[in-house]
Amino acid sequence: MDIQDAEGWWTALGSRDALSREAAMDTIRQEVMMRVEKAAPPGESSSSADSAVASSNDLNDTLARLLMLSKRCPFADVRERCARILRTVQEIGVRIPRPLGSGPSRFIPEKEILEVSKLDTRTQLIFEDSFAALGRLDNISLVMGFHPQYLERFLRTQHYLLQMDGPLSLHYRHYICIMAAARHQCSYLVNLHVNDFLQVGGDQKWLNGLDNAPQKLQLLGELNKVLAHRPWLITRAHIEQLLKAEEHSWSLAELIHAVVLLTHYHSLASFTFGCGISPEIHCDGGHTFRLPSISSYCVCDIANGNGAVEEVLGNHQEAFCEVEALMERMKLLQCRDEEEASQEEMATRFEREKTESMLVVMAEEEKFLSRDISCHFEDLSYGYKDFSRRGDHVPTFRVQDYSWEDHGYSLVNRLYPDVGQLIDEKFQIAYNLTYNTMATHRDVDTSMLRRAIWNYIHCMFGIRYDDYDYGEINQLLDRNFKVYIKTMVCSPEKTTKRMYESFWRQFQHSEKVHVNLLLMEARMQAELLYALRAVTRYMT
Repeated sequence: MDIQDAEGWWTALGSRDALSREAAMDTIRQEVMMRVEKAAPPGESSSSADSAVASSNDLNDTLARLLMLSKRCPFADVRERCARILRTVQEIGVRIPRPLGSGPSRFIPEKEILEVSKLDTRTQLIFEDSFAALGRLDNISLVMGFHPQYLERFLRTQHYLLQMDGPLSLHYRHYICIMAAARHQCSYLVNLHVNDFLQVGGDQKWLNGLDNAPQKLQLLGELNKVLAHRPWLITRAHIEQLLKAEEHSWSLAELIHAVVLLTHYHSLASFTFGCGISPEIHCDGGHTFRLPSISSYCVCDIANGNGAVEEVLGNHQEAFCEVEALMERMKLLQCRDEEEASQEEMATRFEREKTESMLVVMAEEEKFLSRDISCHFEDLSYGYKDFSRRGDHVPTFRVQDYSWEDHGYSLVNRLYPDVGQLIDEKFQIAYNLTYNTMATHRDVDTSMLRRAIWNYIHCMFGIRYDDYDYGEINQLLDRNFKVYIKTMVCSPEKTTKRMYESFWRQFQHSEKVHVNLLLMEARMQAELLYALRAVTRYMT
């Protein structure tokens, strides 16, 4: 069977027709058994042994794929058949892989994540559609499955950006995703898009480093760097440099497509780290062929501050009191006299909150940066810096002068049709999503809390809403929560399980995932505002 035929059978596993899936599984089983028979017996010649090694590697890749399907495929019949093939291979005497880690997330129990689709028909259908389109059900989608209304829009937007007609070629799109994810050292997203890049015909040489990619993509590196870490520094000069680069120039439509991809994947890296997303089972780091050791304790957990079991248990009474105190503060803010502060006072409160946000200290955890990641971008030392340190004079970005709703949305839609609408729907759902719950409390209006989270993130980026009282933020967001927000949004690679567990300790995991959706979308909008304002200034 040639590679194209083989891929066709794997793709057929996403069919909603059970007979088509059964036929595909029969063919895959035959192919696997043929590869098992080709395993080299001892005493073969060197050339035969080399051939056998290659065959063994192919077999291992196939077995890892079967393992992933046995755990993650949304169709029960495929899961069962894949598990049966693996058992058969093991009985023959071939070592089969086993998953590493404890599910889609290092922060959230696997059982809680996988229960969602069993209880919600809509989530199950979304998972099936995603599997049919991608040939996998990735861990990000599984965790987002807590909120199917959002997940549906997210997948639709991502599908449009990566696979539908657009200004950029498919391999350029995936390479830009790699560049964006690499800025935050997000090996999970880098590995996914390296595979996708190669599948759509991307040049293997480009993966040796950004300096091996076309000059046009290399020029995008500066915008990628500034957008990811200090978007307030973007000016029309950055835009002009890309649009007037002679034979390496970008068109306006191509640049908008690239900007949307960069901001989408910077913020998705935040979500990935913020939810502790684990490597996909069939990818590096997601499985092993080694036999399990006596201890199942993972060294990476120690490195990420995940080993303090006693902290996970925490003080439940204290956590309960935190929820009650937050509820009380929300009631007081809702019931206060509607005495409007002056514009000067509102501006002062914003500046005070912006200054205080600089004093929130993120974790300074060293993270080993592998060559596989670092080669995809330049200037490794360039990272987040607080918006307005002493001595800096960067003007505040006032939303009433340039907003997503009045300016950014129409600009994106004009240059990249339908994408502005898709992004806007995603923003709206993340911002307005509510189940009217807080921990164990029901019938709660959470709009005030959601607005405080969104506006705090924009405040960290220097973005001000004239009609918002920034004094509310300190009433609603405690220090642990602010540390988590700032780390996840500004330096997500430093996020640890301990940070995730230290805020809102009495809240459900689904509620914390909702928080992460808010953080992700607020960050993306902040980056887009700065980039699109620069494009608008260039055009005028």
